[in-house]
Amino acid sequence: MSARIALDDHLGEILGAAFEARGLAAAYGAVAVSNRPDLGQFQCNGALAAAKRERRDPMAIAEAVVGALDRPEMFAGLTATRPGFINIVLADDFLAEWANRLTDDPRLGCPVKPASERVVIDFGGPNVAKSMHVGHLRSAIIGDSLQRLFRFRGDEVVSDVHLGDWGTQMGMLIRAVERLEPDLPYFDADATGPFPADPPVGLDDLERIYPEATARCEADPAAMEAARQATAELQRGRPGYLALWRHISAVSVAALKEDYARLGVTFDLWKGESDVQALIPGMLDDLKRAGATRQSEGALVIDLDGAGADKGPMPPFLLVKSDGAVMYSTTDLATVKERVEALGARRILYVVDQRQALHFRQLFRAAAITGIAGEARFEHIGFGTVNGPDGKPFKTRAGGVAKLKDLMRMAHDQALERLRQAETAESYDPAEKQEIARMVAWATVKYADLSNHRATDYVFDLDRVSRFEGRTGPYLLYSAVRIKSILAKAAEAGLAPGPVVAPGYPAERDLMLAIFELPRAVAVAYDKRAPNHLCEFAYQLAQTFSRFYETCHILAEPDPKLRASWLTLARQCLGALDLTLDLLGIEVPERM
Repeated sequence: MSARIALDDHLGEILGAAFEARGLAAAYGAVAVSNRPDLGQFQCNGALAAAKRERRDPMAIAEAVVGALDRPEMFAGLTATRPGFINIVLADDFLAEWANRLTDDPRLGCPVKPASERVVIDFGGPNVAKSMHVGHLRSAIIGDSLQRLFRFRGDEVVSDVHLGDWGTQMGMLIRAVERLEPDLPYFDADATGPFPADPPVGLDDLERIYPEATARCEADPAAMEAARQATAELQRGRPGYLALWRHISAVSVAALKEDYARLGVTFDLWKGESDVQALIPGMLDDLKRAGATRQSEGALVIDLDGAGADKGPMPPFLLVKSDGAVMYSTTDLATVKERVEALGARRILYVVDQRQALHFRQLFRAAAITGIAGEARFEHIGFGTVNGPDGKPFKTRAGGVAKLKDLMRMAHDQALERLRQAETAESYDPAEKQEIARMVAWATVKYADLSNHRATDYVFDLDRVSRFEGRTGPYLLYSAVRIKSILAKAAEAGLAPGPVVAPGYPAERDLMLAIFELPRAVAVAYDKRAPNHLCEFAYQLAQTFSRFYETCHILAEPDPKLRASWLTLARQCLGALDLTLDLLGIEVPERM
């Protein structure tokens, strides 16, 4: 059998051969976990599909396939039931054999893709000069889990935060700083430098003046026009504006890196919209020469309506405004060009709010019809909003938009309180207690987010998701830590794991089958770009181990072979939990 393969895929290969022996396609042998555990552990529905295509009796096909599978060493039960299901019960000796194959495999049977791709994952996307808020949370958490998952599956991943550092907000800030300190050299139109080495504003200043500048521009058309003019001059390379922009960006990026570090989220690239500005003039010239653009009321656009593979209706793609300023759509197209040509991207994922779906449909179509996309494929990994218990966008207790650091503090405080209530960490050193609280806090936040399908809005109720029971991050941490404790006590007593023996209890059998589900959970999460499948697997595995431990008292078991077998199952269960939680970006403490 293959070195690394999901158990259901292995069964599918065996049943596929039986279908082929009956003159039917091997694909009909696909196997899944049974939704009727009273009939079998696994089931194959291929006879139904084959019968429809071949216009034959599905029950006759199912019975013929079962008749071709004379493997008593593998199957304890193999039956065909109407209207044509094949039900599979595996032999206990085979289950033990499969478990022993995983003993020294850190991937626990999870295969690596046979063909790796260079994948760029665009996530994070905060604007400079703004504090990260709860709205940035989903992109960071989902994107980080996907980059971990893609790397684990064998893809070559390049992650890019793609900062918003070149749009109209920069013009707003330039005008705001000018109003506060008009005599600074940045605002002298004739100045070419050198300019001051130290920034004229700090993070606190930016957090104060940004909302003020935004409100001013929204209320005053003249202020908005002045901001647009400043943006256009910045983009044309005015020295003073460029120097001020560099200061604002440096201050902002330093703070953003701290926030992402607290989240445990990393990026390979810290690029922004500004990084591709040098590519834009040449790209626009190429598009004009190719006849891919047209003028529309003074603006430069690409017509998308009726174009592309789907040829559906779509608004034009705006490249240059009538005032000469480029749009973030222009920047995004130039970024595609850079990622395809400089990074060699074959697939580009954008983990961005699903309310931006139209923009990405336009971007993908524009990149395809102009040839900028090359052979690269694109995916918009859209996500919903985070709401409070009242069903409205999540806010602080004071009623304001929740900054990310506010949520961090709330989750950390709640974790400390939960630890106090559990009375499990009272004797720990204060520094260790704080570190455990940090891990619990982020397990709380990340699992609460990732356990929901990314496309849905969800309610973040801190009191509920921070509990040490139920479908929560803290519960999973507690489950993993409990297994660590069991293994540590066994080691202290000189008890070592050993070969897995054929299960004698249903709880043993269930735990083996639950562990064997890991490769399928990883594959489904990868294929669907949906980490919630990993969350569900981790929760079900933890629940299954809890039932196993209630029945099989590992450390008290007098039979040394059985005890050693159970220790191996416990170690494999911990390995599966650790691996899954790591793919979710969740750290596991040594104790709680």
